Amino acid sequence: MHVWNTCGRRGDDSTSRSWFPSPRTTARSLCRSGLDTLRSPPAQAPRERARPIYNALPAPTTREKGSREENRGWCPVHDPERETKHTPPSRPAALTHFVSGDLNLGLRRRGGELLSTVMASMELLGRSLLQAGSASTAAPRGGRERAGGGLCFASLGGRPSRRTVRSKAPVGALAERVVLTPAPAERVARPEAHPQSVAARAVVTVRRKRKVEVKEQVAEQMDAYADRVGRSVLLELISTETDPRKGGPKKSRKSRLVGWFEKRDVKAELVVYTAGFTVDAAFGEPGAVTVLNRHQREFFIESILVEGFPSGPAHFTCNSWVQPTRVDPAPRVFFTNKPYLPSKTPPGLRELRRRELKELRGSGTGVRKTTHRAYDYDVYNDLGNPDKGAGFERPVLGGDKLPYPRRMRTARPSTVTDEGAESRVEYPEPIYVSRDEEFEEGKNEMLSEGAIKALLHNFMPLLVSSVSPDSRDFAGFHDVDNLFKEGLRLKQALHDQLFQKIPFVRKIQENSEGLLRYDTPDIIKKDKFAWLRDDEFARQALAGINPVNIQRLQVFPPVSRLDPAVYGPPESAITEEHIIGNLDGMSVQQALEENKLYMLDYHDIFMPFLDRINSLDGRKAYGTRTLFFLTAGGTLKPIAIELCLPPMTDDCKRAKRVFTPPADATSIWLWQLAKAHVCSNDAGVHQLINHWLRTHACMEPFIIAAHRQMSAMHPIFKLLKPHMRYTLKINALARQILINGDGVIESGFTPGRYCMEMSSFAYDNLWRLDQEGLPADLIRRGMAVEDASQPHGLRLLIEDYPYATDGLLLWSAIARWCEAYVAAYYPSDEAVQDDYELQSWYTEAVQVGHPDKCDAPWWPRLTTAGDLASLLTTLVWLCSAQHAALNFGQYPLGGYIPNRPPLMRRLVPAEGDPEYEHLVADPHRFYLSALPSLTQTTTFMTVIDTLSTHSADEQYLGERPNEEWTADPAALAAAQEFAAEVRRAEEEIERRNADPARRNRCGAGVLPYELMAPSSGPGITCRGVPNSVTI
Repeated sequence: MHVWNTCGRRGDDSTSRSWFPSPRTTARSLCRSGLDTLRSPPAQAPRERARPIYNALPAPTTREKGSREENRGWCPVHDPERETKHTPPSRPAALTHFVSGDLNLGLRRRGGELLSTVMASMELLGRSLLQAGSASTAAPRGGRERAGGGLCFASLGGRPSRRTVRSKAPVGALAERVVLTPAPAERVARPEAHPQSVAARAVVTVRRKRKVEVKEQVAEQMDAYADRVGRSVLLELISTETDPRKGGPKKSRKSRLVGWFEKRDVKAELVVYTAGFTVDAAFGEPGAVTVLNRHQREFFIESILVEGFPSGPAHFTCNSWVQPTRVDPAPRVFFTNKPYLPSKTPPGLRELRRRELKELRGSGTGVRKTTHRAYDYDVYNDLGNPDKGAGFERPVLGGDKLPYPRRMRTARPSTVTDEGAESRVEYPEPIYVSRDEEFEEGKNEMLSEGAIKALLHNFMPLLVSSVSPDSRDFAGFHDVDNLFKEGLRLKQALHDQLFQKIPFVRKIQENSEGLLRYDTPDIIKKDKFAWLRDDEFARQALAGINPVNIQRLQVFPPVSRLDPAVYGPPESAITEEHIIGNLDGMSVQQALEENKLYMLDYHDIFMPFLDRINSLDGRKAYGTRTLFFLTAGGTLKPIAIELCLPPMTDDCKRAKRVFTPPADATSIWLWQLAKAHVCSNDAGVHQLINHWLRTHACMEPFIIAAHRQMSAMHPIFKLLKPHMRYTLKINALARQILINGDGVIESGFTPGRYCMEMSSFAYDNLWRLDQEGLPADLIRRGMAVEDASQPHGLRLLIEDYPYATDGLLLWSAIARWCEAYVAAYYPSDEAVQDDYELQSWYTEAVQVGHPDKCDAPWWPRLTTAGDLASLLTTLVWLCSAQHAALNFGQYPLGGYIPNRPPLMRRLVPAEGDPEYEHLVADPHRFYLSALPSLTQTTTFMTVIDTLSTHSADEQYLGERPNEEWTADPAALAAAQEFAAEVRRAEEEIERRNADPARRNRCGAGVLPYELMAPSSGPGITCRGVPNSVTI
């Protein structure tokens, strides 16, 4: 007699393997399963089923002699790769369909007369085989879902081995909720003492787009129908153990992801699919899953859950795009959520770990495409566009001439006119980042809404200025106020003029009135005139958008570090006579000794660029110094402002001018203009150095190196991952529209085209990683001294310093979290030194990511567990709390331009100058003419409106979107404690903001300081600390 091969569909499920039943098993299986199914009696008593012989035989290797490909026999086999059927003509067609699990179809085609023939043949065969008299054992229960298409005899009439349950929770995103169920071996009637196989299931959660275009809908439907005919998604389990016969890891057979066609019209955002596996009992624990996408489109896998193994459920947090095989023929690898140091990687995963890192590093050649995953470095050579003309050239940042951190490599072709400059990709065309670094749908929607608002906000001013040059400036403060009250309303004469030239202008204004009106910034909500007061000007140095430049004055007069041969005498022009009347009866020396004098010093950072800045049309700047006195009430008051120009630009007498608090009407406006120039300096340093350079650009090399050198299984990578979210994409967008030549930063800030050169100057002369942590920064600026008796080991010299007091709460929480996490994996300093992935990460970030400063002696060492915890604390601090403090108050505090002008267009006139007479004649108009124009104002307001906005998908400090981010109980416990400490910090911040004794954050017209409050809702809230640099 023939031996029948009852294989199912290749690749559908690991149970669809070849097996060879014995004669007795075949007879009993045929008689009991086949005949009973055909006859369909009304009721059947429970019976034992035959066990497939493959439970007792080792699985044949692919394409070996005896493998499924060799032993197809005559049964119809659905091969997704070959799409062929093998049906020998000598075998009856109806019987062939029975063996392949489709008997009814064959009988319908050939008529009822074949039924008696088939049944008689089976009964005759059964009697002859049953004479051997061998008892059979029960087969594992399994249904069509586990078999994945074809049916083994033992599965005919069986029921599914897993239950799918609808969620009772109000979760509308999931199309199907899957609950964990015991392995099939626990539910069989006669469990074996030593089972020979394990039946498992993978539950795959795929995230679909909420808004799908028609073209994408058509492509989705095509993928669904292609999936039905065999172009399916295949999964494969990889064991943590190795196969002694093959030398590589143990692998399951590839299994088809089930449900893609059936769920093609499901509208939920999250859709669940399943795949079944049957593996040898000695398979071990699943440590990785490979996914092969044979569709035409990419899809986003959020997570994979593998259940059914004795070791328990295995979680795989993916959050990744899987490209189709036409783009990337190699399967994607996802590792389990169990963290492993390199030395403790299970044998079955070592080669996969090495191979995955090699792929993420890329080859270092070729142009990057949007579907790629590689991370690499390059200099900032794409900020200018020399092909458009000399005015659009920008120098390369990075190298001996202009030191700078490295950016993400895109490898676009060079420009035609300059081989050293990379060709630009103009927004909204996508600029390369690794595929998984792209924004999620909610973030893109938020930015799209901001872009529409920006378009409408900027359209009217551009039209107005193009028709009427006189309308470029504000006529009075009421024009500024009207931006928030009425929007950009046009005077009737001007409206008629525009209507004649562009007829749809009236329609735009009528239909977009709400979008043309700006939200009122917080700074003028409580007190419209707060920005005019000196105490508010000083308060913002401690609790404003840039509270990180205030420093204690330790030497009087202040001294410059610039070359005196180029920039003149280093001593400040401020003398004791200028300030003695504002020291509450103290001498200067006494005020220094009692830590009463503080300073904002922007002299050295601006002075080397002033000649070039002031030669630009409509740009005027000084190098400023501002002295403050600490009052008995704990607040600061400004007591002197020094405005400095290089001595070559003017006579030495006018190179340095000192202004003191006003005593008459004219000096009031001179004082206001001097404060405006200080704010302009402060705004430039804040945006170019403290915000962009320190929290964006300098962090990018550490993120790139982490992806290149640390596996996703590495515990330190798992800690850092939420703090790297969106940063590379944000930085790429910044190169497109913010820091590029003639971009938003150059257009909106006083330094103009020299903005990024100033940033490079600061990086070269000021940036040090060892001083980027909050305690080290406070000590460097003289704002605190070490004191072991204090809660954070520091004593602040200004007790009510909101940025510092709240920041220390979060810094300490982050530090304890990092220390506990590091201790869970590094029991000794030697373990840190022996971790080659960790050491490679830090070494590459320093030497390749910061090569222009890599030889500096101050780089922190990484030789002990304490070194590692300190480094991680600094990085997490910079990506989260520091960035939040510098970013999310930009519109609430800077949206009212007179409070904080980012650009100045006039110098302060001196008595005898023609402009001085204009100031005296019309001080309001002269003051506003020194500030940004209408177009510059609305453009800047629109940009900082977007920059200050939290998206709905924001992830805040202490939060993890996936509770299964790690399988380590110690790490989970430490994370829970960290989250609790962050919540306690937020409660303490709320108490401080309600304390009237804290005058820098509570009082009439005083804004509370909430930029360090960790939680926030979406929108502009002036609070909230995201995990990462997300905007």
